[in-house]
Amino acid sequence: MLVWQKSHQFVIYIYKEIVSFPRDEKYNITDQIRRAATSVPTNIVEGHSRNTTKEFLRFLYIARGSLEEIRYLLLLSKDLGYIDAKKFDDMDNKTTEISYLLNKLIKSL
Repeated sequence: MLVWQKSHQFVIYIYKEIVSFPRDEKYNITDQIRRAATSVPTNIVEGHSRNTTKEFLRFLYIARGSLEEIRYLLLLSKDLGYIDAKKFDDMDNKTTEISYLLNKLIKSL
């Protein structure tokens, strides 16, 4: 699934990009972003492994919620000066693309 592939690549991208966050954020914003980012492809694959469309949809909605959590945390990170506006825009474009694909998949089910 394309949405899973894009979200998996996004997790790898996030892990590389947030390495530069302040050390004292390691157990705060950094961990929260990592958990939320990892949650997106994890919930897609877990939902896909379920036996019903209803269960799959439930996991896709959880993935979408995690994606929105990432969007807020990235905005907060930008406002705190941890990432610049250009990097934020790049990350936001990636989350927008994944959100579009997730919504498309949800509607198709």
